[in-house]
Amino acid sequence: MIEAVLSMSGLALAAGIGLGIAAKKFYVEASPIVAQLEGVLPGTNCGNCGFPGCSAYAQAMADGAADVNLCTPGGKTTMEEVAMVLGVEPKGMNDDAGPQVAYVDEAACIGCTACIKACPVDAIVGGNKQSHTVIVEFCTACEKCVEPCPVDCIHMVAKPKTLFDWRWEKPTGPLH
Repeated sequence: MIEAVLSMSGLALAAGIGLGIAAKKFYVEASPIVAQLEGVLPGTNCGNCGFPGCSAYAQAMADGAADVNLCTPGGKTTMEEVAMVLGVEPKGMNDDAGPQVAYVDEAACIGCTACIKACPVDAIVGGNKQSHTVIVEFCTACEKCVEPCPVDCIHMVAKPKTLFDWRWEKPTGPLH
């Protein structure tokens, strides 16, 4: 019994040392710009930008292979922050309405669950043949729930302001 414990401990120690040496030898330092961009992006990994996730999109922007205006869940504010990090001029977005969320017209919803299956972040709740609704805090505005709806009862609306995300507007004009 003791021999088995000692041999397994020895194997675990040898594997740990081997993994530590391999981690030092094959370490690849990530670009600090990519890390900054990942911090600015919303991290929803929805794929609306055309990349498999926010990390890949950040890498593509750092390499100059992607525009700064492709993140629809982040909206205009995220695009402006990304442009500031990269030191480039912000570009126009398709929709400058700001952050949006999906809205289900519950009176028209037939409860088919197509939107629930399409939502990558499980922001839509409801049951079969029951009305569905969107949890605003979880919705990433990826718009993947809009197309599968057979009765077109899902629309994108401006994200409602709450006490947790409300900010003072920047002052305009001279301050006295």
